Amino acid sequence: MTARPTAHELIAKHRPTLDQALEAIRTRAYWSPHPEHPKAYGEHGSLDAGAGKAAFDALLGTRLDLDQPGTDDWVGGEVSPYGIELDVSYPHPDLDVLLPAMRTGQAAWRDAGAETRAAVCLEILKRISDRTHEFAHAVMHTSGQAFMMAFQAGGPHAQDRGLEAVAYAYAEQTRTPKTAEWSKPQGKRDPLTLTKNFTPVPRGIALMIGCNTFPTWNGYPGLFASLATGNAVLVKPHPRAVLPLALTVQVAREVLAEAGFDPDLVALAAERPGEGIAKTLATRPEIRIIDYTGSTAFGDWLEANARQAQVYTEKAGVNTVIVESTDDYQGMLSNLAFSLSLYSGQMCTTPQNLLIPREGIGTNEGHKTFDEVTTDLARAVDGLLGDDARANALLGAIVNPDVKARLEAAADLGEVALASREITNPDFPDAVVRTPVIVKLDAAKPDDEAAYLGECFGPVSFVVAVDSVADAMDLLRRTIREQGAMTVGAHTSDPEVARAVEEVCLEEPAQLSLNLTGGVYVNQTAAFSDFHGSGGNPAANAALTDGAYVSNRFRVVEVRREA
Repeated sequence: MTARPTAHELIAKHRPTLDQALEAIRTRAYWSPHPEHPKAYGEHGSLDAGAGKAAFDALLGTRLDLDQPGTDDWVGGEVSPYGIELDVSYPHPDLDVLLPAMRTGQAAWRDAGAETRAAVCLEILKRISDRTHEFAHAVMHTSGQAFMMAFQAGGPHAQDRGLEAVAYAYAEQTRTPKTAEWSKPQGKRDPLTLTKNFTPVPRGIALMIGCNTFPTWNGYPGLFASLATGNAVLVKPHPRAVLPLALTVQVAREVLAEAGFDPDLVALAAERPGEGIAKTLATRPEIRIIDYTGSTAFGDWLEANARQAQVYTEKAGVNTVIVESTDDYQGMLSNLAFSLSLYSGQMCTTPQNLLIPREGIGTNEGHKTFDEVTTDLARAVDGLLGDDARANALLGAIVNPDVKARLEAAADLGEVALASREITNPDFPDAVVRTPVIVKLDAAKPDDEAAYLGECFGPVSFVVAVDSVADAMDLLRRTIREQGAMTVGAHTSDPEVARAVEEVCLEEPAQLSLNLTGGVYVNQTAAFSDFHGSGGNPAANAALTDGAYVSNRFRVVEVRREA
């Protein structure tokens, strides 16, 4: 029987990684302890490609028993966007039993201290990392991501975001010393002396509400930020994407128990079809923190109704790219084509609106009219996705019927510059795979406004003609202010235009990418270096990850004694 790791052993094992993470968030330089390439796995206890696929296959048709209290039923029903039934069942909770049980272990978890909590969290992440191939298939078959994207975004990139949250949590909790000796001179009298102790204390139970498209990438920051700051965490997955988060909960419970803590500090809340358990949970008095990624409507509801909790939301937005001029026309087209196509545009960071002056743009290939830019962009997307094998690897599958319906309706919104086409996936013939649609709109036409000022999540992009660069700036400002934006992009060879776009994004806080023409895309962010969202516009009230994301998950309680 393997001996349980002590807190000291876990700290010794993971302290170097934590220190590197702390240095990375300080310098914002590139760093990751989690390999991106599938071939890097298979040694030192990690699953290789074959073992990971076998582990995933072995889950199908099984009951995932987490041995958590209050289980009153078994629920499931996930169907992969690729057409296979997962047939995995999960424990359904009796909340009046589960929630009190989750509070039982919080005192010991609090008293363990920030360093021990960080070490336990890093052990959880390490064991998840060892099973990255298995998790990749779980993410692929719940989100519709193509395998390589599911492997990278659902695996190492998600793990990086979780580790980043732990590092920020540790930094904020240790900003205040554990003890202090306080002495105030009193002239001829003896000084006033006190001994002061400072303890970070958790808010309570945190509720993490998972999303369908990126269950681990969007879920891990909140989960690990709350756990590392001493809170118990209840994971409520999206009904179509339970498996990756259920496996995460399973690993977390195992590590907590082995380290001598109550495994009920992390639990799963799967729901029956149409139950809407998130609303019930969100207003329970035990729930003191909520992390949510999803629709604007429910995010707004949480902010308005979950008054007892600190609520962190990432909602919808309308991401915009201004195209004014470029010194690398082909590089710009290639970069934009990839950004519009990746995961069928089902990313909260995918550009939706491309604002282009109606008189055209200046390029290194000469002046290009509005129609030429639009046609060339459509040709770039078509060329990128012309080979079906390559297209399947980039597009993945349409995640749900709502996205498919929006895609089909988009062709009626304006002149179609690039029609969507259906692609067959030979490995998964029931998958719904569609190339993006590009539609021409005009900012001067009032009837077009509803289309480009509303979010159209999925593989739908609008090329919008504007009268001038100044009009593009005004529309960008209005879009961010009213609808929010996770990302903003701009292509310009004019320093004054670049500065003007930057000023808009500073005033209406939004993350900006300028003149990307290589292998970095506006809809990708790197943990430890890039902020995901700003928390300063309606698209999200928090940023992954900064100090504000973790600092209000705990409070510091002071105890003073006379020395």
